[in-house]
Amino acid sequence: QVQLVESGGGLVQPGGSLRLSCAASGIRFSIYAMNWYRQAPGKQRELVAGITSDGSTNYADSAKGRFTISRDNAKNTVYLQMNSLKPEDTAVYYCNGRFFTDNYWGQGTQVTVSS
Repeated sequence: QVQLVESGGGLVQPGGSLRLSCAASGIRFSIYAMNWYRQAPGKQRELVAGITSDGSTNYADSAKGRFTISRDNAKNTVYLQMNSLKPEDTAVYYCNGRFFTDNYWGQGTQVTVSS
């Protein structure tokens, strides 16, 4: 059974930081591309950052310079370090794992940026 379990969300003030984690099980984690998406109320889900099996990364323009995606294949975990958070970063953040036609999602973790 494949599981992607996110953690690390919460309430943070503007300018603060959070680190999201996504622990994977039931897949050969090291061969999967891993991604973080987010969905704000009333908006479509959007890609925030991705990391390939060989460690190449890509970011949405809104995340560049503030967010860092990384992975630890020994722990089957992908991370999203988020710095300089803004109110517009408020959303549910989802972990996604992809390998050819395999496409798995976590249940999401809420991030709220507010003073």
